[in-house]
Amino acid sequence: MGSAAQTHIAYAYVIEVGGKGQRDKLALALSIMGGMRVGEIAALTIGDVRGLDGRAVDIIHLAKHQTKGNRSRRVFVGDELRKILTVFVSNSKNRLDTAPLIASSRTGRHMCTVTLSTRIKSIYRAAGIDTSSHAGRRTFATRKNELGIGMATIQQLMGHSSIQTTAIYCAVSDEQLRNAANAA
Repeated sequence: MGSAAQTHIAYAYVIEVGGKGQRDKLALALSIMGGMRVGEIAALTIGDVRGLDGRAVDIIHLAKHQTKGNRSRRVFVGDELRKILTVFVSNSKNRLDTAPLIASSRTGRHMCTVTLSTRIKSIYRAAGIDTSSHAGRRTFATRKNELGIGMATIQQLMGHSSIQTTAIYCAVSDEQLRNAANAA
């Protein structure tokens, strides 16, 4: 499984030239910085992420049909991810709210979850990282945990119904263990 640092290497590795590079980088950013599932990313429309002012929203509201477990959820968008989304949306050829955010280059429609998962995994592989397409979500959870954010908050950010599931996602670093051992 890839580490948090490795997933950021993969993110930086994505070529920024052309529509596919930007699309792939956005998909990775939504996973690594937003903690989103591949299926949630694949289901997004331009209207899900674009506010009335044309810039990216602060909170992405996912409908039941866009999530795992058929439960709606909110994805809070951090400043860095919001900038990436804003640039992507403003450069998008299709400006309709109903248009897919991550479109298939072959059909122009929503990229299917399996194809997007395969694409993300191939980006990791090209960067020399042997991991799954789910590594971005694991990185998201681990980074929040390293920052000292509580498990219940991380659970809500990830859309888990069980805190035990969230705990599985949060790797503990040696630095955290050293800090815990030295805590007064």
